Amino acid sequence: MSETQYQAFDEMDKPSADIIDDCVHCGFCLSACPTYLETGNELDSPRGRIYLMNAASNGEIPLEGSLVKHLDMCLGCLACEPACPSGVKYGSLIEAGRAQIERRYERSSFDKFYKSMIFTLFPYKQRLKLMLPLFYVYQKLGLRSLVQSSGIVGRISPKLASMEEMLPEVESPTFPKELPEVIAAKGKQRYRVAMLTGCVQSAFFSKTNEATARVLAENGCEVLVPQNQSCCGALSVHSGRLSEGRDFAKLTIKTFEELDVDAIVINSAGCGSTMKEYGEILKDDPEYADRAQALSEKTKDVMEFLFDIGLEGDLKKLDIKVTYQDACHIGHAQRIKEQPREVIKQIPGLEFIEMPESDLCCGSAGIYNLVQPEMSQSLLERKMSNVRQNKVDYLVAGNPGCLLQIQKGIKNNGLNIKTAHPVQLLDWSYKGSVS
Repeated sequence: MSETQYQAFDEMDKPSADIIDDCVHCGFCLSACPTYLETGNELDSPRGRIYLMNAASNGEIPLEGSLVKHLDMCLGCLACEPACPSGVKYGSLIEAGRAQIERRYERSSFDKFYKSMIFTLFPYKQRLKLMLPLFYVYQKLGLRSLVQSSGIVGRISPKLASMEEMLPEVESPTFPKELPEVIAAKGKQRYRVAMLTGCVQSAFFSKTNEATARVLAENGCEVLVPQNQSCCGALSVHSGRLSEGRDFAKLTIKTFEELDVDAIVINSAGCGSTMKEYGEILKDDPEYADRAQALSEKTKDVMEFLFDIGLEGDLKKLDIKVTYQDACHIGHAQRIKEQPREVIKQIPGLEFIEMPESDLCCGSAGIYNLVQPEMSQSLLERKMSNVRQNKVDYLVAGNPGCLLQIQKGIKNNGLNIKTAHPVQLLDWSYKGSVS
């Protein structure tokens, strides 16, 4: 009597058997994996998830139950990749595994509606900006305090409650102003760069974009800001919506590829990580494969770029204490760790204090805090216990999702700490005041 053969995966974006075989199950990834550290469950580790994907690929388990649960639980933080002595490209596996789930697994009606709402809104900066006046009124009229104190949203759905908690403070009911299409270099021009303004970054962190442009200009860069740029596809790719992510990637390639620039500068970890993956994401597309690789090679995180070219200009003293959170898609995915620290330490008067477990995920991870609120909260509490160990004025991180998540933790814990992007510290130093 033959054993049942399941068809968990089809051939479209199937997890690579060669990459699965690269895993020798040594266990070095266990101590690096945030979800395994929280649960102690082998199936919540990269090694365990690879085991599940292998079993699914071989028709041994169905696309349900344990397979879906533990792949959903993965943050996609990629802390396992630097820890792996075999060089397993786990990111490729989890993205492909999630793509199978997103296309072929039947989720509940609420989950389908909830994710549809997320992906109808977040990858579109103009839609996000249209929401800003509503968020402003919701907060300023005291409705937010009323809703949170009542606990009504949490009783309806913990996921909706998590989304409500993540809303940033909106300072103005008006739309953030767009950066000009061309920003001239200050002094002698050293480089010509293009800048991705991002979706969440444009709507909720427009001051970070403005600071990025000013700092690049201070360092002799002419900055081009394409006005027609779209989402880069990061949220979609990391959530298993690979077809959608590829479509966004193609639009981004069309927008930036014709620009005569030395680099494409990114100030959001997830966006930079994904754009550096374009060559891999589109490797099987004959029209875009080479174009994607060329754009990937030009992509630079802003702190990586500033470290490479060397800071110029008159940096003035900032009398503040700062700690740094390694956004996962900078520290792990892009392997950029020392560069931001070295740049920050060049600011006169600034005291840099290293945070324990600075490279352990804060629980944001794209939309993870919206779809896995319980695990996200556990990781945030661990992060806050580390934040409290040193008295600092600012915690800085190079990703908007991390900043929103950590702002939530700081507020809930009553800590007197502010957050910023590291490029904002440089902007303040050039101006000579914290603002």
